[in-house]
Amino acid sequence: MAEFKIFFKESVWKDFKKISKKDLAKILNKIKGLGNEPRPFGCEKLTGDERYRIRQGRYRIVYSVQDKELTVWVVKVGHRKDVYR
Repeated sequence: MAEFKIFFKESVWKDFKKISKKDLAKILNKIKGLGNEPRPFGCEKLTGDERYRIRQGRYRIVYSVQDKELTVWVVKVGHRKDVYR
């Protein structure tokens, strides 16, 4: 399987500032894994969108996958209650 390139929506960098360094390291590791497997076990397809969600502890990572371009766009990272606002 080909490796997917990972991109971040500009607002995700602001999301990262709100997260502790310890949790952020785990989140970034989880995101890095999306390059090899963009739809890992446990991911959920969001209703009405071509987006997916994976969990890392109490945080959620929302992203979209473009199979033709082999890209993953991370669009939101945050505490579970903040992601769905």
